[in-house]
Amino acid sequence: MSRIAYVNGQYALHGEASVHIEDRGYQFADGVYEVINIDGGRFVDEEAHLDRLDRSLDELRIAWPMSRRAMKLVMRQVVHRNMIKDGLIYIQITRGVAPRDHGFPHGIPPSIVMTAKTFKSLPAEQPDDVGVAAITHPDIRWSRPDIKSVALLPNILCKQKAREAGAYEALLVDSAGYVTEGSSTNVWIVTKNNEVVTRAANENAILNGITRQAFIKLMAADGLSFVERKFTIAEALEAKECFITASSTRIKSVVSIDGKPVGNGHPGETVARLRRLYWTAAEAGGVLPKVPTNIREKR
Repeated sequence: MSRIAYVNGQYALHGEASVHIEDRGYQFADGVYEVINIDGGRFVDEEAHLDRLDRSLDELRIAWPMSRRAMKLVMRQVVHRNMIKDGLIYIQITRGVAPRDHGFPHGIPPSIVMTAKTFKSLPAEQPDDVGVAAITHPDIRWSRPDIKSVALLPNILCKQKAREAGAYEALLVDSAGYVTEGSSTNVWIVTKNNEVVTRAANENAILNGITRQAFIKLMAADGLSFVERKFTIAEALEAKECFITASSTRIKSVVSIDGKPVGNGHPGETVARLRRLYWTAAEAGGVLPKVPTNIREKR
């Protein structure tokens, strides 16, 4: 079956969908995006993703292209037309189309694109029996990675370095020697005292991942000891476990960093436990609460 995309009010064949050459997302990376998992036909943590989309748009002063209610209807149409049961939907919103100029244009509507694709994540009962390797890399991104911007060139360069080194992920390290996050993931460690640690999201140094938020809530409900603080690569290597999370990754053990083993060099019990908890919640539609918000419907 041919894939279907949504572009600015129209549904089109994926291979024929296009945006204007002067779309500011294309020329300036002047836009934001979200990726929402679909499990068993359900959007996982949909409200939390849309809340973060709203925050990203607000930080860049980009208007919503439609109401939140309309957005949800289009999302469901894209999933329906692509016959997605397990997969993801990608949403991208840019400032719009205008003659190239660095300043904000006036009176133009934002552009929106949605695509969806099928993929099947590992079931909870399948053991994470190998883990993945990671390398370290200086954090070369701009100073606002908390915004889910389409300006991902630094992330791409870091990810490519990891692949060329035969690794899955690059762990980014700030100028003070502390881990911020991965090129496309949040990073965690489990100390020898069984404390789960990840960097705080209140200083604009990392993206506050929706999957990150979900795991924090799961840990609290399950009684796991958890703290948000900075940690170094040396501490990660001495930890019992290290792992990464993201919407596309869910959760993966990191068993080596720069060729050195993390802990005993094997996935640990904490990751296996968290995978089971997350998958059970995801199958029910997500972890984060679905509550009324003060999100702007239209601006």
